[in-house]
Amino acid sequence: MFFPLIAVAGTLTVAMDARSWWEAVVLGAGVAAALVAFTRWTAGEVMRVAVPCLIVTAAVWPFAVLVVGGSAAFSGVASVGSFVIPQLPRHRIAAAAGLAVYVAAVGAARLLVSHGDIPQVLFRYVLFPTGITVVMIGLMFPNKRFYDVVDELEEAREREAELAVIRERVRFAGDLHDIQGHTLHVVKLKTALAQKLVDSDTERAKQELREIHALVSDTITQTKELAYAQRRLNLSAELENARNLFEAAGIKVRVNREADVDQGVSELLGLVLRETTTNILRHAEATRVRITLSASSITIVNDGAQRAPLPELRGLANLRQRVAADGGDLTVEQDNGQFLTAAAFPHRSETRENR
Repeated sequence: MFFPLIAVAGTLTVAMDARSWWEAVVLGAGVAAALVAFTRWTAGEVMRVAVPCLIVTAAVWPFAVLVVGGSAAFSGVASVGSFVIPQLPRHRIAAAAGLAVYVAAVGAARLLVSHGDIPQVLFRYVLFPTGITVVMIGLMFPNKRFYDVVDELEEAREREAELAVIRERVRFAGDLHDIQGHTLHVVKLKTALAQKLVDSDTERAKQELREIHALVSDTITQTKELAYAQRRLNLSAELENARNLFEAAGIKVRVNREADVDQGVSELLGLVLRETTTNILRHAEATRVRITLSASSITIVNDGAQRAPLPELRGLANLRQRVAADGGDLTVEQDNGQFLTAAAFPHRSETRENR
């Protein structure tokens, strides 16, 4: 946003000070170096071009003072210095003082070639450039601290979001352990019992083996349901879990309950909420989430969506088929940085009204 303003100001400065084309080329090099430093600073990579940009702008300033007679070229070295010095790991105060002394010393050299009014020369070439340089560098120090704090907060938010996803995985692992751990323990006991009975009580041993087979079959079914998010869910528990996950990731949550949810669609709405929560934590940079529940629908809206084509979310694609099979509609929309996921079962609402 500021690049065009800096470019225009630099061009006007060169046009006013330069008296020939070659002077314009030299002064223009200082403006170009300052613009390069600015673009790299906005990208967080100013140290990569710090040395060449400082050399160019530092050389243009004495050229402007002693040859051209212009006093505005200090802005180049002052700008580059204000971008670079706050980024130094140490000796930043010494570097700032050294740059200010350099600007003042070069400006004072104008007295060697000028026969004009000395106080005016000192103000134009020494006091004013040096003062502006000190102010520019001084303003960049709190600016640097501000962006450091912003970066730290963003890193903390990313860590919290990743932690929330890990917690969800741990919860899934706990559910899997609950299903299979109990089964394996029972199977172990029944197998040991069948081994003891195989010679003394064959019928009882066969019965134990049949029960082991049924138990394993049931566990396989439950594992598949868990893996495909088909296990029966408690919507209230999922709502509380989603709230906890979002708050842990630093995301503000607002829940609106317009009516009590129909028990016939509660499980599917819970599945939609769980999948959407995971997608927001993994794919969005959300700061706010709004969840709205009615008797037969749920709507989740979050900001921080990427400004790109609608991503492929396989989990929601699978859920759309399940919702459609039960007579509902699953809507996924992305617009102006917001992502909307909504599931509704119109026939449930009509049935409720008829009652």
